[in-house]
Amino acid sequence: QVQLVESGGGLVQAGGSLRLSCAASGRAFSSNAMAWFRQAPGKEREFVAAISSGGTTNYADSVKGRFTISRDNAKNTVYLQMNSLQPEDTAVYYCTLRPYGTSSIMIKSYNYWGQGTQVTVSS
Repeated sequence: QVQLVESGGGLVQAGGSLRLSCAASGRAFSSNAMAWFRQAPGKEREFVAAISSGGTTNYADSVKGRFTISRDNAKNTVYLQMNSLQPEDTAVYYCTLRPYGTSSIMIKSYNYWGQGTQVTVSS
C-alpha cells in the first residue's frame, strides 16, 4: 500500500516562501510520476506542478516562475519550493503519485494521495 505524507505547510506573509515535502513509501518511487495539487475553500482541487520519473516538470500558469517541483529518489521524497507567495495561493496542498513514469495535469491520472498540508498566505 502506498503512503504519502506531506509536511512543510504553515502561515506565511505575502512575498514569503515555503517548501513542502512529501515522503513516499510502499512503491518503487523512482519509476513513478509525482505531482502537487491544491484545493482552496469552496473551490475544486486544481493542478499545481508535476514531475515525471525522468525529472521533466510542468506547472500551472498561475505558479510558473514562482514554484519549483523537484524529487530526491534516494529519499523517496518530492518537494515543492514556493516563492513569492500570494494570498491566492492559500489552500490545502496535496501530494499525489501516478503509477506511470510520465506525468499528467489531470487529477484522474493519479491514484494515491496524501492527507494534505495547509498553506495560508496573509496579506
